[in-house]
Amino acid sequence: MCLFVDILGRKIPTYGLLIAAGVILANLIALYFIKKNQHDVWDFFTIEAYVLLGAFVGAKLLYLLVSWQTIDWTRILELEYFNQIMQGGFVFYGGMIGGLLLALGAGRWHRINAAMYIRHYIFLIPFCHGFGRIGCFLAGCCYGRPYTGVGSVVFPEGSLAPSGVPLFPVQLLEAVILLGISILLLWVRGKKDALYTLEVYLGLYGAARFGLEYLRYDEARGAFLFLSTSQWISVMIVLAAAVLAIYHYRGYGRQKVNNDR
Repeated sequence: MCLFVDILGRKIPTYGLLIAAGVILANLIALYFIKKNQHDVWDFFTIEAYVLLGAFVGAKLLYLLVSWQTIDWTRILELEYFNQIMQGGFVFYGGMIGGLLLALGAGRWHRINAAMYIRHYIFLIPFCHGFGRIGCFLAGCCYGRPYTGVGSVVFPEGSLAPSGVPLFPVQLLEAVILLGISILLLWVRGKKDALYTLEVYLGLYGAARFGLEYLRYDEARGAFLFLSTSQWISVMIVLAAAVLAIYHYRGYGRQKVNNDR
């Protein structure tokens, strides 16, 4: 299993390559729907830029928070060690929360209806995330529990997962789930005028991630009491989705969203 691919003599990490592929394909899909729905392409790209920035910062901050005990803070000012910390280690939930919050802030700063763009194009988040999980599989990070049944995988020397041990391919399972969520969100977008897309995404992924955490075996996830950090966040995400869904079901947000279209 290769961690790098050779392109024109340069070794490119498969993880980064998969994320880049996901972002490029997501933008091509977005351009189709932007034209179809007569949305402003530059407003979309502005919101996207803030989402990516917020995602990077949020994912890194949450990683540092859950991994603070394993980091040698006495070496943090050493350039090589600092670069090593910055280049590796990201937690998706931090990225999701950071990206959405910064996008909403950007809407205020640039006078763009960010909420409308989030609801119409949020199906692209699990789409890109799925590519990222395939990249995780190729790198061996976020690996699953020891497992000898159908579909078990054995990672080679050099990967981030324990080598020579049959493991459950939890990264690929999550990638499939994310693709399914993306397709469902696209359907909800068309049927419900994007009214419930945010709630559906948060609720479904939060519930799925809560269960998937039981199949994970990597140690760099953080834990509190009897649940992992991501499971606690999943509970809060699902509750937030329920509150938002009730709010819109009662009609308080329906008129606003329809006027945003």
